[in-house]
Amino acid sequence: MNRRGLILSVLALGGIGFGGAAVYATRPEPFVAPEPVAPALAEALIRPYSPILGPKDAPVTITEFFDPACEACRAFYPIVKDIMAEHGEAVRVVIRYTAFHGEGSETAIRVLEAARMQNVFEPVLEALLQEQPRWASHDGIQPDLIIGIAESAGLDENAARTQMMAPQTMGILNQDRADVEAMEVRQTPTFFVNGKPLDPFGEAELRRLVAVEVAAAQG
Repeated sequence: MNRRGLILSVLALGGIGFGGAAVYATRPEPFVAPEPVAPALAEALIRPYSPILGPKDAPVTITEFFDPACEACRAFYPIVKDIMAEHGEAVRVVIRYTAFHGEGSETAIRVLEAARMQNVFEPVLEALLQEQPRWASHDGIQPDLIIGIAESAGLDENAARTQMMAPQTMGILNQDRADVEAMEVRQTPTFFVNGKPLDPFGEAELRRLVAVEVAAAQG
């Protein structure tokens, strides 16, 4: 082989090697689902009273530690609803109350509990999220606005004022607070899918983890 032919052969082999490396570098890594939480913590994810969106017997459960005053929770709500719509009867969402924004969060949670008792949980939840910039703005929480917003979504205010202060409601707040500590939740929203923590956090990761669990459930 002459010198020119040798050089061309070396360049060609180098090109093949570089191309292979480029393909390898850009190939998506296989998805490895995280391990579920320990059985001792599993009951801290879902309580019998926890509000459920979607089919109660769905095989895939998204548990969301949720603060109604949290901007990120508001931003993720339509994403979660879209995931539910995408997978139909296969996915449900369990809401766990997480009062990280003080009085405003607690008042909104009490209102949501009254709404759950009155079977208007979802419309009241959506109204509070839609109007969140009014009652939970950076200028200061305005809890007095919350019940009026909820009333416009179908809440019976007179009944709600009693339900908000009921021992049952206080018990739920205390239990959810204890579960937040047990699960070491430090930010909202925090998601678990069939007991598996969403890590890393993000819309794409949530969609992928739910899709994997749905596929496994459907066999």
